[in-house]
Amino acid sequence: MKATDIQDPEYFHKVVDCQYACPAHTPVPEYIRLIAAGRYTEAYMVNWESNVFPGVLGRTCDRPCEPACRRGRVEAEPVAICRLKRVAADNKGAVSHLMPSIPAQKNGKRIALIGGGPASLTVARDLAPLGYEIDLYDDQRAGGGMMRSQIPSFRLPEAVLNEEVGYVLNMGISAHFNTYVSSLKSILDKDYDAVFVGTGAPKGRDLWELEHRAAVSDQVHTGIQWLASVAFGHTTKIGKRVLVLGGGNTAMDCCRTARRLGGIDVKVVVRSPFSDMKASPWEIEDAQHEDIPFFNCHVPKSFVMENGRLAGMMFEIVEARYDENGKRRLEPTGAPDVFFPADDVLVAVGQENSFPWIERDLGIEFDRWDLPVLNKVTFQSTLPKVFFGGDAAMGPKNVITAVAQGHQAAISIDLFCQGSDVRQRPAPRTNLIHQKMGIHEWIYDSAVVEDARYKVPHVDKKAALHDRLVEVELGFNAETAFQEAQRCLNCDVQTVFSDTRCIECDACVDVCPTSCITFTENGEEADLRQRLSAPADQKDQSLYVSGPLKTMRVMIKDENVCLHCGLCAERCPTAAWDMQKYLYNETKAGAFQYA
Repeated sequence: MKATDIQDPEYFHKVVDCQYACPAHTPVPEYIRLIAAGRYTEAYMVNWESNVFPGVLGRTCDRPCEPACRRGRVEAEPVAICRLKRVAADNKGAVSHLMPSIPAQKNGKRIALIGGGPASLTVARDLAPLGYEIDLYDDQRAGGGMMRSQIPSFRLPEAVLNEEVGYVLNMGISAHFNTYVSSLKSILDKDYDAVFVGTGAPKGRDLWELEHRAAVSDQVHTGIQWLASVAFGHTTKIGKRVLVLGGGNTAMDCCRTARRLGGIDVKVVVRSPFSDMKASPWEIEDAQHEDIPFFNCHVPKSFVMENGRLAGMMFEIVEARYDENGKRRLEPTGAPDVFFPADDVLVAVGQENSFPWIERDLGIEFDRWDLPVLNKVTFQSTLPKVFFGGDAAMGPKNVITAVAQGHQAAISIDLFCQGSDVRQRPAPRTNLIHQKMGIHEWIYDSAVVEDARYKVPHVDKKAALHDRLVEVELGFNAETAFQEAQRCLNCDVQTVFSDTRCIECDACVDVCPTSCITFTENGEEADLRQRLSAPADQKDQSLYVSGPLKTMRVMIKDENVCLHCGLCAERCPTAAWDMQKYLYNETKAGAFQYA
C-alpha cells in the first residue's frame, strides 16, 4: 500500500466519524469539549455555524452522528451527541451580537426563496452577510416550514423555534408570510438574479385505492396535514379510538399527538415487521412509554362503514421474507383478517413532492417521480438560475440534511451570481494543531473506561398527556451534561506518525489497548488487513500506512479500532507519535471572496 497522505483534507475528516456522518459536518468533539468546560455560548456558536438550528436539532435531529460514534465500539451506546447540542442551546448567553454583520451597502443581487423551512433559511443565513437582498415567500404565518407544521410542540416548543428562526430573519430578510406562490413564472418575472425552491415534500400519501376511502373522508386524515392543522390550532380534538397507519417518525408524532387530543385507544398499525420500522428508535420508545401499542405485519385491506360512517378497518396478516440480497417481500400468512374499530384514522405512510405551481414550459426538467432534475453537488436545476434544496430537491429526508443542502445551494447561488463556475466548489478549511503541552499533559482525558450513557429525564407522563404544549424531554442539567460530555473520545485529536523518528521499539504496540498498531512488511490491502495484530475487517474504515522504516517494514494503524487515547504518544521515546487536533470546517458561501 502507498503511504497515507494525511494532507488530504478528507482523510482525517473520515476518521472523525461523528462529524463525517453529519450531513452538515458539524465539528462534534469541538463543541462537546466546550460544553464540558461550561462554555455553552461558544459551543452554541460552533453548532450554529454548521447547523443553524442547534436548539431545534438538539431536540429533533435524526442523529446520523450517533450510530457512527466511536464510543459505540467500546460499549453499546454512543455519546448523546444530539442532547448535548441542546445543552449548549438551553444554557447559552446572549448570541445576537455574535451573529454575522449585515452590510448596509448591498451587492446589487436579489434572491427569491420559496418556502420558509430549514433549507431556505440556511440559504438566507449564508447569503445575507454577503450583501444579497433576499425575499422569502411562505404560505405559513411564520417561518420554519416543516419544523413548525410537522414537529409537535411537545417535542419542539414554539419559543425555541421562534428564537432560532428569528436569528436568520433578523438579518434583513424580507419575509412574505401567508403568501402562497401559485406560479414560479410570476416569481421569475420579478427579475431575481436567482431563485431557491425549498418547499419541502408537502403531499402526504393516501390510501384512496382501498374500499370506502372516499366515503369516510371526514374521519380519515393525511398525517402531515393533520399535524399542521393541530400546530396552527385548527384541530383541537380527535375521536377516542384512533388508528395510525405507518411506521415512520410522522406516525410516531401522529399517535402521540392523538393521545393528547383525546385519543384513549390509539393504535399504530404497520405493514412491516417491528425491526424494519423507519421511525427512529427513540421515537418508538417514547410512543411505547405513552402506552401506545404497535401492530406489525398488518396490511390495510379496507375501510369498514356502519350507518354511513367509519366504523374501523380490516387488515390482512402478512409475514416478511427476504431474498439473498436482503430484499423484503410481504406474503399473506393465511390467518383470518383482523378488524380494528376506529373513530378516526391518521394515514402516515409517506410523503411526496408536489409542484403544481411550477409551469412545465420554463425549462425545468422533472424525473419520473416528479422530482426536479438536479446536479447533486450544486443543486442547480436545468433552468440555471433556479436551485432546489431540502425535501423539495431529492425527496423527504430530515432537518439536518435540508440544512446541509441549503449550505451547498448557497455556495452555488453565490458563484452563479458572481459569474463563476458553480462546479468549482471551495475546499474545506482544515488544520492540524499539536496538542502535547508537556509530559502526560493533554487537553483531554486519555483514560478509556466503560461509562454508560446518561438518560435524559422526562416530565411526568400524566402531565405530558394532559397538554400537547408541555415539552416531554427536560434535557440534561449541567452536572449530567458534563458527565456525558466526558464520554466523548475526542476523535478529532489525531494520532500522527513520523516514520523518520521511529526506532521500531514496539513500545506503542505494547501499550495500545485495542491492538490497532502493527509493524509489518508492506503488501496489498486485502493481505495487510489479515496480517495485523487484529484483523481489520471493517473495509469502509481506512488503514493509516507509514512510509518505509529502517527495517523496510511499515507501521499500519487500523483507524476503525483506534480510540485516540494518546497512550502511544505518551509511551513513544522519540516522539514519533504525536497527538494533533484536526479542525475541519465545511466552507460556506463567499469563500472565494475572502481568499
